[in-house]
Amino acid sequence: MRRAISQQLSFGDGFIDPGLYRLDEEVQKVDELLSQGQLLKPFEEVFDQTMGTVKYAIHPVAGRIPGHMNVLLAEANVPYYRLFDIDAINDEFASTDVALVVGANDVVNPAAKHDPSSPIYGMPVLDAELARTVIVLKRTMNPGFAKIENELFLRPNTMMLFGDANKTLTEMVRGLKEMS
Repeated sequence: MRRAISQQLSFGDGFIDPGLYRLDEEVQKVDELLSQGQLLKPFEEVFDQTMGTVKYAIHPVAGRIPGHMNVLLAEANVPYYRLFDIDAINDEFASTDVALVVGANDVVNPAAKHDPSSPIYGMPVLDAELARTVIVLKRTMNPGFAKIENELFLRPNTMMLFGDANKTLTEMVRGLKEMS
């Protein structure tokens, strides 16, 4: 699996969409890993060195409160110039090789744009589905806060990786290093 994912990542530019898993005790663990730079920073560094440029696409409600994800990434020493809000980044997804979605759910669900019966219809979402390849890291297929299925997860350009994001990203970093 590590080799297959690493090959998918060998395109060029990519986006990371960090999100939080669940609103329970797991969030605290993810918060700590993000703020310590242990979750995404190693991936960013090896991707930059071997494959292309990493940008962080931040939805306004990512995290527990608006702006929370920006604070966590700042604590992880992610340079501010790599952080992009939804309005600044959405137009770039169509020319992006890889979108790595970590724990996010409703904020990347394309149903918000076209399904009037969806409870999230009209909500601004990140256009991750437009990337050439989407890699989603989640613990399960459980729905997000809106309790609806996410269309992105079923698209042919999407790869789902289930499990602990820290362990999965560590394996991805190892695979990228092996390729270089």
